[in-house]
Amino acid sequence: MKEYKVGIVGATGYGGVELIRLLANHPHFHVYAVYSSSQDGMELAEVYPHLSNIVYTLQDINPKKMAEELDLVFTATPSGVSSKLVPQLIEEGIKVVDLSGDFRLKTEALYEKWYKKPAADGTFLQKSVYGLSEWFADEVESSTFVANPGCYPTATLLGLAPLVSKQMVKSNSIIIDAKSGISGAGRGLSQMVHYAEINENMKIYKVNQHQHIPEIESILEKWDEEIGHVTFSTHLVPMTRGIMSTIYAELSEESSVQELHQLYVDTYQNSPFVRVRKAGEFPSTKEVSASNYCDIGVAFDERTKRVTIVSVIDNLVKGAAGQAIQNANIMMGFEQQAGIGLLPVFP
Repeated sequence: MKEYKVGIVGATGYGGVELIRLLANHPHFHVYAVYSSSQDGMELAEVYPHLSNIVYTLQDINPKKMAEELDLVFTATPSGVSSKLVPQLIEEGIKVVDLSGDFRLKTEALYEKWYKKPAADGTFLQKSVYGLSEWFADEVESSTFVANPGCYPTATLLGLAPLVSKQMVKSNSIIIDAKSGISGAGRGLSQMVHYAEINENMKIYKVNQHQHIPEIESILEKWDEEIGHVTFSTHLVPMTRGIMSTIYAELSEESSVQELHQLYVDTYQNSPFVRVRKAGEFPSTKEVSASNYCDIGVAFDERTKRVTIVSVIDNLVKGAAGQAIQNANIMMGFEQQAGIGLLPVFP
């Protein structure tokens, strides 16, 4: 069977190095080259000594040369970098899965309002397919350019989709209380993730200003045009990996926990990476650590008529590298589980 040559741009970040870890187990993809604009010529093992048995020299980014050598590129870059690089790669005819946020929103004005950076050319914003694998696989399969979802939106949208897609949620009633491990902030240094600042501490941040708000709302609107706005709060907690999105919403029709649980089971019965817990059970972040699983628990309070959804993922895997490979598998016609069907690491 043909082996496909893959390049990773941004290989020195947490998302990039997680791509390398997962692709080392892939039966069809071979990491042919890794790229960094800031550390060209350095051995990757100098940045990540745990990769000392793998010889990768960081290369400078040259789209024309990449097009001659590669079948697929993952761009695991900070926002604002992919917006300039990815159009060059697309024009060279390379298939791209972009892990940044630069192509998830469909208008330049919306991106610039929330990201506070110049947007990519609107033509390329329209070309990208939003890669929430469980819900848009048909679009991903026929695409050559996928915008990988953000980590918070992945957990949140997978948790809400069964209800919103059936128009079962009251407009403007969704409240999302989301918590993430520190790796979600990336490898860069800042006071916010300083050990003395976050250890034995919890911080709320970007209150009503998080750039994932319009991403979540725009996808919810695909399923229900009347869904309205969401209240979305994000917190950093003192752990390395994991996201827990606890979601509250009012239903627009009568239901019961048994009916809701069955809806989730039926919705995700053919989704290998979404595991719906038994009624009354709720997942924890460690139970999906280092895996591509999203675990979901659902409850209904008959007294308040509110549903509570608990959705957990590993932010670096299902929230980034794992879902990116899942999308690449779909694009190339492979089984979704190829290379990423790893069990969680526990404890």
